[in-house]
Amino acid sequence: MNGRMVMRVLGWICLIYGALMLLPVIVGVIYGERVSQFLITMTGCAALGGILMIPAPTSRSLVARDGFAIVGLGWIGISMIGAVPFVLSGSIPHYVDALFETASGLSTTGSSVLQDFEGMPRCDMFWRIFSHWIGGMGVLVFLMAVLPMSGEHSMHIMRAEVPGPTVGKLVPRARRTAGILYLIYIGLTAVEFVCLLLAGMNVYNALLHSFSTAGTGGFSTMAGSIADFHSPVIETILSVFMLLFGVNFNLYYLILIGAVGKAFRNEELRRYAAIILAAVFLISLELHRTMSVPVRTAVHDAFFNVASLLSTTGFGTSDFTEWSEPCKWVLILLMFCGGCAGSTGGGIKVSRVIILLRSFRAEVQKMVRPRSVVRVQLEGQRVAPETVRAASVFVLLYMLFLLLFSFLISFDGFDIATSFTAALSCLSNIGPGMTKLIGPAGSFAVFSSRSKLVLTVAMLMGRLEIYPILVLFSPRTWQR
Repeated sequence: MNGRMVMRVLGWICLIYGALMLLPVIVGVIYGERVSQFLITMTGCAALGGILMIPAPTSRSLVARDGFAIVGLGWIGISMIGAVPFVLSGSIPHYVDALFETASGLSTTGSSVLQDFEGMPRCDMFWRIFSHWIGGMGVLVFLMAVLPMSGEHSMHIMRAEVPGPTVGKLVPRARRTAGILYLIYIGLTAVEFVCLLLAGMNVYNALLHSFSTAGTGGFSTMAGSIADFHSPVIETILSVFMLLFGVNFNLYYLILIGAVGKAFRNEELRRYAAIILAAVFLISLELHRTMSVPVRTAVHDAFFNVASLLSTTGFGTSDFTEWSEPCKWVLILLMFCGGCAGSTGGGIKVSRVIILLRSFRAEVQKMVRPRSVVRVQLEGQRVAPETVRAASVFVLLYMLFLLLFSFLISFDGFDIATSFTAALSCLSNIGPGMTKLIGPAGSFAVFSSRSKLVLTVAMLMGRLEIYPILVLFSPRTWQR
């Protein structure tokens, strides 16, 4: 391991993370609020970053394990540091709760331990929701975009942080790829901000809800989430942008360079759209059939909640825990699936689901005709066996950790549905669970401090797709 280079990158992360706290400081000054909690934390970030950068690296090269270690340690570090302002200001007095809330923000989960947060200082609220935007594209990708800190080997960092089964360069240089991704991210956020302003939101709410949507996070400034705005237009705008941020960002690059046809022929995108249409149809039909909801309202509610859970954003307009069991099962399946690879969404990812289903079909065909040669294909091309194996192993690990986290938090004594969907919600970075206690109208405050720490780990593992955290516990990672 190139320890000094790892420390150098972690030092840059601390410095940049501290610099990002200037934004809530500005918000606090505008609204005449106390900002010392951020100034103290920024000073600590600067000091820690400076210390980490003292040992000069003899080599700037990074290998795969260095990238995983940087991402794992970096995300744990910024979660721990980001919680400090909440404790210092008293907005979230207990550190474990503040850590849970910060990790939920950065991992773009949106689960919350806060029940009455509308009275929170605006600078603290800004930091809480801005963390979604920071974590959505990834702080390491931002670091790569602004600093030439690791040359050609920086792709190891991008592969460790960007979600999905495969990560490649849009252009030959990894730094330019990171810059393009962030420009698209900023552009989409800005367009949504303008749309929300035109729909009637004030500047503060429009900006923060754009941050929350962009990161597919789900934190809101309102206790009742999006339902408190009482605006079907706002709900529709958010629905559309939640789904847009659940799309692979590489496709937006293709559209920008004029390859529109190639982008819309993307198989993962087409399957993503098919899942949306099927889920909206099934849920709206069930709402109309079982609850006598008017068709137009049923379609609207179904579309918003499908967009919210498939993109793993977690905004709420209605309490879906009161819906019929078939509706809940459709939503749970969406929680497993998640968005597209290379998006800000969580979950297993649509491309992995496609690969797994086709590999299952291939195995069945080989059983029927043992001598036949059956290949798994995606986009009309053969999927490499190692990619199929990687997808299978990831899903296996995902299910094992889901069961482990469900078991660990079950000691709090809640029913199996609460424990299981809480673990699923955190591991898939969704936000709400499927029971009254932790649903859209509930809160994760009901769990013990031990369970909150377990769920914090689940959120980080879900955002980083398990491996960067696992790598930290491998002795071989720390060998020279």
